[in-house]
Parts: sequence; structure tokens; C-alpha cells
Amino acid sequence: MSNLKSIADLQDALCLALENKNFPSEPKNLYEPISYILSLGGKRLRPVMVLMVADMYGCDITQVMPQAIGVEYFHNFTLLHDDIMDDAPLRRGMTTVHEKWNANVGILSGDALFVKAYQSLVKTDTIHLPDLIDLFNQTALEVCEGQQYDMDFETQDLVSMDAYLRMIKYKTAVLLACSLKMGAIVSRASIEDQNHLYDFGIHTGIAFQLMDDLLDVYGNQKDFGKQIAGDILCNKKTCLYIRAYEVADASQRKVLDHYFAHQDFDPEEKIAEVKKVYELLNVKAYCLQSMEEHYKLAMSHMAQISIPQDRKSTMTEFVDMLMVRIQ
Repeated sequence: MSNLKSIADLQDALCLALENKNFPSEPKNLYEPISYILSLGGKRLRPVMVLMVADMYGCDITQVMPQAIGVEYFHNFTLLHDDIMDDAPLRRGMTTVHEKWNANVGILSGDALFVKAYQSLVKTDTIHLPDLIDLFNQTALEVCEGQQYDMDFETQDLVSMDAYLRMIKYKTAVLLACSLKMGAIVSRASIEDQNHLYDFGIHTGIAFQLMDDLLDVYGNQKDFGKQIAGDILCNKKTCLYIRAYEVADASQRKVLDHYFAHQDFDPEEKIAEVKKVYELLNVKAYCLQSMEEHYKLAMSHMAQISIPQDRKSTMTEFVDMLMVRIQ
């Protein structure tokens, strides 16, 4: 079996394959926005994981490149539509498609990108198609369900932790899990290994989202390139807020209700008062523990995959690199 490729090698191969994908020149306002959002880069986490799984099993990564590209197209389709729903002005530090063009262009270009994802996905041996299509259809629906749950939370007074974890599972984790399982399907991994990789992706994805919740409040803006406490300023119900509300007394709930009812407060005052409640209730430690539990569950599934440990090294290195340790 060939030596494992490095993370950088896999990323370079993916970027080259994406660069070689040319979209039609007309209609310009349909395809130019697609090229634009794909040019914004990003971690390319999901498609790289498709390639990484194939490499783990000694499969030529060119055999799974269409599925990797399909995953990246689908992910960017969701970003186009999410940005419209969130009325977001920036994506990866650049103007969003609906701001640069308009919302109608963003919707239609997103729809076209979804079709392109399917066209790329099905470029494989016909023996794999039923499993790939069933997996992709399930994932696409769950991503939509996750987005709807997220939007529903904006108008709900109470959100349970179980409901929140279900939302981040569908909105974030299932596409990661799908990417891993796609690589396993095309690589002809056993059903048991496919399922362990899928569960590895679910728990890794949940851990990543909990990490993002924590970094939003406790991260360093310079290091992570994001507005610190943006979730608090936008009244977003994250792991930290939900845990705080669950264990808060009447006076602490009154503070949270006051500051999460509106956005017209002095930002520094709002952040300071909400963080004060978080610290009194030790919610940071609770969310850190939950993040670590999901990370350990992910690693337990990786341990059960029936290939030599050294074939898993690039995957575990990649996940460890992404898991920022929050003190």
C-alpha cells in the first residue's frame, strides 16, 4: 500500500482540481457568482476529508475527486442561501454574493451550484451510485432541517440543549460525516468501517461547533479573525447561553432576558454583563466538557476502524490541528 499523502498534498490536489473546473461564460450573472464564491477559498475541510479517507484505504484519490468536488459545491450552495437568509454582508472577509449582485442572483446561482454538485457526485462506478445518492439525499435534507431549526430558535424563548445539539448535528456535522462516508464507499471499505467513519464525522462536527461557540466568547480576535462575542451581540442561542439559562436563578435569567431581548445596547456593556452571568454559572467549563466528550467519542470510532493505526495518522493529525484547545 502506498505511503500516506500529507494534508498539504491533498489540499493542493483538491485546489488544482477545482481550478480546472470551468463554468460556462453565459449567462454571466448565473455562473460568475459561482466562480466568485468558490474563489473565496476557506478550509475546504469536507472535500479534503473525502480524499483523506480514500488515501487511508490506499485508493487513488482521483477516484474520489468528483465526490470531493461535489461536496464542496454543495457546501458553497448552502453558504449562498444561508447568507441571504442571514442578510450577511461578508463571507470569508469578502462581499457576499447577494450584496455584490442581488438576492435573486444568489438564489439562482445557489440552485445551479446544487445541480453541479449532483453532476459531480454521480461520476463514479455505477455500483456505488445507490449508496452515494441515498447518503447525499439524506444529508441534503438534514442540512435543510438544521437550518430551519436554527431559524426557529431565533423566535423561541426557550431552547433545550438536546434541541441545540440536534440542530448543530444536522446543520454542521452531517455533511462532515457524509464526506467521510463517501470516501469510504468509493474506496470499498466495509459497512462497519463506513458506519464508524460516519459516526466519527458526527461527533467531530459537533465538537467543532461547540468549539466555535466557545471561541466566539473566549477566543482571541486577532488569532481567529472574528468579532469576539458576536453571538452575544446578535442574541444567538448557543451552547453557552442555553446552559446558562438552564441553571440560572430568577435574577440571572432576568439579566439574560434583558440583554437578549434587543440589540440596542452599548456593545461593551452587553458583552460584559452577559459574560458575568456565564462566569458565575461556570458555563464555559460545561461546554468545554461537552466538546471534549464528543471529541473522545469521535476518536473511539476512529479506533474501531479496521485498518492499521499508521494509516489513520493523517486523519487524526488533521482533526487535532483543527481542534483548538480553549483554556
